[in-house]
Amino acid sequence: MEWGSTAARQLAAAGVVLTWLLVCGGIWRARWRAHRRHAAPRRVPGGTPPVLVAYASQTGFGEQLARQTAEALHTAGVPARLLVLSSVTADDLVATERALFIASTCGEGDAPDNASLFVRRLMAGAASLPSLHYGVLALGDRGYKEFCGFGCALDAWLGAAGASPLFERIEVDNANDTALADWHHRLSHLAGTSDLPDWQAPAWEPWRLAARSHLNPGSAGGPTYHLELEPASGERADWTSGDLVQVRAPDDPQRPREYSIASVPADGRVHLLVRQECHPDGTLGVASGWLTLGAAVGDTIDLRLRPHANFRLGDNAARPLILIGNGTGLAGLRGHLRAQAVQGRGPCWLVFGERQAAFDAYYRDEIEAWQADGLLARTDLVFSRDQAERLYVQDRLRGAAQALRDWVGQGAAVYVCGSLQGMASGVDAALVEILGRPVVDELLEQGRYRRDVY
Repeated sequence: MEWGSTAARQLAAAGVVLTWLLVCGGIWRARWRAHRRHAAPRRVPGGTPPVLVAYASQTGFGEQLARQTAEALHTAGVPARLLVLSSVTADDLVATERALFIASTCGEGDAPDNASLFVRRLMAGAASLPSLHYGVLALGDRGYKEFCGFGCALDAWLGAAGASPLFERIEVDNANDTALADWHHRLSHLAGTSDLPDWQAPAWEPWRLAARSHLNPGSAGGPTYHLELEPASGERADWTSGDLVQVRAPDDPQRPREYSIASVPADGRVHLLVRQECHPDGTLGVASGWLTLGAAVGDTIDLRLRPHANFRLGDNAARPLILIGNGTGLAGLRGHLRAQAVQGRGPCWLVFGERQAAFDAYYRDEIEAWQADGLLARTDLVFSRDQAERLYVQDRLRGAAQALRDWVGQGAAVYVCGSLQGMASGVDAALVEILGRPVVDELLEQGRYRRDVY
């Protein structure tokens, strides 16, 4: 990226950037202090101490449940303090009498990104919490080996610290209604009431499959399709770049699948990028097979929009963006690029990896257009099978280490979308190697490092 060709211009630009960083830093510190004040313990006139409601959420479902939990307690007259887990300190836990933890699991037993600081700073060591009484709602998916792995680890750490469980850990398999009803029942006892408001997920709505195209015929990888869907009602739908959809396949309606949205409302349709999953026995994935082959264009599909607060741009929309992903993870990055294009913002740096440029360069024409108009100030496309040595996005980051440090120093936010194993874990290791752990932790705290991984 070219910022100036003379020493004087570089010095002037550095002065502007430094001033801007100082201002942004002041704004962030003020907002953080305001958040802590807002989350500070409140006591009702009778002196009831607040219940701490702490959440660790990767896709936003855990955060949604935490907010519903805090609101339910408030409705029943019980003060509640809502915090993301990474902002919970040792002092918070020592000073708290009752706490409820909503803990999602990311990948094979890992903590969500917004719990990573809590894991490193508190769970890595011992604690003494004899006065704490707690409950854990562990969210997971039995399709993964380590079901509810992080929730179980958190529960074990709290028990080892001497905290007392209010009730046995509740484990939720893929938003199972029975387990969530059990959590609701436990809250009723905690609040001393039996008439807490019911929790209901948004209703499923029929959407029409308006278009579908095979993007990578001839690829050595799985067939990948671009899909476009629109509400069957004809009404305009609204969402924010970074959000997800849940799709309910007819052959497995109890286990909805989530996909990153690759478009913005101005496009008029929800765009998805779906790879057809093929099992060793030759059968196709229930949802991906139906979306890419089973359903015909014109058919209706049960769908609902899912906010994904942790991957939205928010305040980062005004920053330079480093967008990193692989495979169908390009969907979430494309949504952000389209959002920035609508708003006339930039610059962005795209780092994307797939197998072969001849077959797997999804949305090539769009990417070239964004390069031409300046939205993409830098583009690194990495095709692992196009040379003898396998190269991946994390390798390209290491080769562009100084540029990465420059972009982050100029206030850029980093968004990663795609596979957790291999890509996202490799990217995280490269970021720590290039920037240092303290800088990466600071990016996490400031909300400038966000991931949508699976």
